[in-house]
Amino acid sequence: MKELIEGILRDLGEDPKREGLEKTPARVEAMLRFLTSGYQQDVDEVLNGAVFAEDHYDQMVVVKDIDFYSLCEHHLLPFFGKAHVAYVPDRKILGLSKLARLVEMFSRRLQVQERLTTQVAQALHDVLLPKGVGVVIEASHLCMMMRGVQKQNSKAVTSAVLGTFRDCPMTRSEFVELLKGRSTAP
Repeated sequence: MKELIEGILRDLGEDPKREGLEKTPARVEAMLRFLTSGYQQDVDEVLNGAVFAEDHYDQMVVVKDIDFYSLCEHHLLPFFGKAHVAYVPDRKILGLSKLARLVEMFSRRLQVQERLTTQVAQALHDVLLPKGVGVVIEASHLCMMMRGVQKQNSKAVTSAVLGTFRDCPMTRSEFVELLKGRSTAP
């Protein structure tokens, strides 16, 4: 990969051997491997057995404001924002940190926001078989900010709803209201 990056630098009119760029190909390779490390992970590895039987809790579980960073597959520019993930259990719950880890795993791949949203929802559904799943992602895209339309304050919002989140307007409304609410937790 380093040789390809050197070639790109040359094609841009740069000298990859000059002092400031000498280590750039290795740095870019390391950065790209980190930002796409989600390809080396799978759902089972990320969840690491943190699915627990729970017969007495059947209300909505929400983890909101999960920060994420990803790379747009169209331009290889970052997009970043917050993911909000919810589910209604059906005798199984998941360790709360694992919701953030699912977002992280799928965001560390070349992505489009729509697919990222759906992948998180579908993975959660497949693992827990809950009554329902809701995922909302809000993101800023550098491909819209730095180039193209150059709109600095635009955000894209995507959602994926499965089960009761799709079929029951009350469940969907509760989810939306919980996302609007501000936490009073420390």
